[in-house]
Amino acid sequence: MKFSYASILALVGALAAAVIFSPLAAFALAAAGFHFPFPRIFDRTVMLTLLAALILLARPLRFRSLLAAGFRDPRRNWPQALHGFVAAAIVMALLFTCAFIAGAHGGPGLERLRRRLPYYLLQAGLVGIIEESFFRAFVLGGMATDLGRRGALIASSAIYAVSHLLRSPARFYLVGFHPTAGLHNLQGSAIQLSDPGTAVPALVGLFLLGLVLGEAFILSETAYLPIGLHAGFVAGAKSWPALLTPGVSLPWWIAGYRRFPLISGPAGWAAALILLTLLPMLCRTRDGQKSTFQPVNL
Repeated sequence: MKFSYASILALVGALAAAVIFSPLAAFALAAAGFHFPFPRIFDRTVMLTLLAALILLARPLRFRSLLAAGFRDPRRNWPQALHGFVAAAIVMALLFTCAFIAGAHGGPGLERLRRRLPYYLLQAGLVGIIEESFFRAFVLGGMATDLGRRGALIASSAIYAVSHLLRSPARFYLVGFHPTAGLHNLQGSAIQLSDPGTAVPALVGLFLLGLVLGEAFILSETAYLPIGLHAGFVAGAKSWPALLTPGVSLPWWIAGYRRFPLISGPAGWAAALILLTLLPMLCRTRDGQKSTFQPVNL
């Protein structure tokens, strides 16, 4: 079975299972005294059902071999994660400088940022590891056998962009058992794609970000560099609200649009394109040769 077909089967199965099981999970959590927004419960249920599907289809999807290839030789390659984090931090610092020039001077969130910065860094690291393991080591690495590395880069970046947009914009809680809540949440998430004002700027930015992370994976031949880049971007995005001075409205070109700040603005797009052109300088092998990335085959 081709990787692309098997991965689509796994994703569809995971979404179908999440639609069924997420209302049950919400009901059980509420009965136990926990109160979480249902969209968050749905997202976590999708993650668990997708993991279960990947385990069940591990052999045809080459799940273990793809992850092993993406995380090979950690002693040699782990410094790339640090290099990626520093590069992302520099990019975020440039964007923050643009924000200061445009009128942002720090809001009341600065004190909260100082207290929670270690937590943000830990969360950024976990997000980087989880998402790069899936979108780059697994999805891009697997699709390369079907589409070639450039086709896989484009396809995986599109999947990355759309998957981040397919999250419910609503924040609501369930009282009692609602068996159709999962389906309604999925429909609410998909509706965002029908609103060009929200969807297009975010999709452009997320797609460009996916290209940066995917190209970093291809050029470095492992997931360590994109993990560092991803973690740096997440840490910067979480720090962004602390710069928002009350009563000061930043221009759209830097602030972005609605639910996707920074990445949905032209300044973020330009930063991604510039970083994309500079990646080869970060991705030389020890002997100075260019990447020899090859798809993983059994």
